[in-house]
Amino acid sequence: MTVDDAAVFVGRLSGGAPASFEASRFATGRKNALRLEVNGSLGSLAFDFETMNELWVAHSSGGFERILVTEAEHPYAGAWWPPGHGLGYEHTFTHEVHDFLQTIATGTDPAPSFADGLRVQRVLEAVEHSNGGYAEVEG
Repeated sequence: MTVDDAAVFVGRLSGGAPASFEASRFATGRKNALRLEVNGSLGSLAFDFETMNELWVAHSSGGFERILVTEAEHPYAGAWWPPGHGLGYEHTFTHEVHDFLQTIATGTDPAPSFADGLRVQRVLEAVEHSNGGYAEVEG
């Protein structure tokens, strides 16, 4: 096999917080579990692409609360059908194109930017070449 089917790395975010990252193409029972979690002393966020219409939020005072992103207060709600109707995989691309065209029309820089993408590629390259060792990424 010529592809990496599993990777784990530990990093430090620009503000100094530690972070761990895992990726696997062969996790049994998973279909498209792009899962993101941010945990801190004041709260946590959790998202899983297999349930892409939900965001889980926890404050330091209690457990997780399920937030549906299909409600009227969501920033993209004006482009969707009535609140509560599920969004699909294809809508993410529609939103990306919409945001990109808006930046062209208004003359503003896209976010994330091409520079952000380059930084991500540098991190991925450092992880690939570290081979279990230590790698530092600048910029």
